[in-house]
Amino acid sequence: MTPAAVPAALRRVAGPVEGRLREVLDAEARRWREVDADLAAPLDALARFVLAGGKRLRPAFCHWAYVGAGGSPDDQAVVDAGAAFELLHAFALVHDDVMDGSLTRRGERTVHVEFDSTHADATWRGESRRFGEGVAILIGDLAEVFADRLMTGAPAQAFSVWNELKIELNVGQYLDVLGTARGGTDLATARRIARYKSGKYTIERPLHVGAALAGRLDELAPALSAYGDPLGEAFQLRDDILGAFGDQARTGKPVGDDLREGKPTPLLAIATERAEGTDAAVLDRVGRPDLGADDVAAIQGVLERCGARAEIEARIAALTVDAVTALDAAPLTAPAVRALRQLAAYVGSRDT
Repeated sequence: MTPAAVPAALRRVAGPVEGRLREVLDAEARRWREVDADLAAPLDALARFVLAGGKRLRPAFCHWAYVGAGGSPDDQAVVDAGAAFELLHAFALVHDDVMDGSLTRRGERTVHVEFDSTHADATWRGESRRFGEGVAILIGDLAEVFADRLMTGAPAQAFSVWNELKIELNVGQYLDVLGTARGGTDLATARRIARYKSGKYTIERPLHVGAALAGRLDELAPALSAYGDPLGEAFQLRDDILGAFGDQARTGKPVGDDLREGKPTPLLAIATERAEGTDAAVLDRVGRPDLGADDVAAIQGVLERCGARAEIEARIAALTVDAVTALDAAPLTAPAVRALRQLAAYVGSRDT
């Protein structure tokens, strides 16, 4: 499948959200530098992380659900919610990188590696790794606090959904950490992890927040979930493909990183169930952090030969069709339906 270009529905939302993020983070940096110059480093690191990359998908789904429910596309409330989603995403990614021991993100050093290096270069006391990870955790926590503050003016129902999605995100992350440690996760568990760790908080819940901001969640939730639930699964399945086969120049992470980490994905669950003989032995290498290029290529070969990759690709296509079809009956404004169709095509075929 040819990757879809970034759609206008995404570009339309990214600009205002990035402007709001810059405004918030610049203000915080100025505020805390006056207290202590040393506070510039973590706040600058957070700003670089948030502003230097990212697809802005979560703000886009929130925005178009809000517009679909009759909200004004220029309303500050939905811009603030979009910025909150990006800060929450930063919190999740920075912490995820610590848990996974990841060295790069978006082609740059991860936050904990950056501060590990700062400590080592300065020959400070204590262990550089612990310092780097501790600072990264605090930076992630700051991002979450800033996100919550942007949501404090939201209607009670929107804030309730916001809190629920944060619980779901943490529950999914725990299951991911547990599955990685145990290894050999079955398909049903792998799908559950994907749903709660990524799918719901990337698509379904941002849609719900957008509708709640417009005061129409109760009415629109079933239609939005009929679209967002399958598309959320498709999003995470595409992430799984990219984690195993992605181009480092596009993803910003080493090829096969998910294989080194032993991520409990549906892709690996299907392959483990099907592989036999020497192919099964090759899959036993999954989860070894020292996997070289030849090892990664061998595992990729098994994923291809046993049909696991083809099955996941077929599943992504089917889920995307389900999501788009659900829009036919959705009581949303016409511009929102068009935008959500664009976003579905992009989610299903992206290469980053």
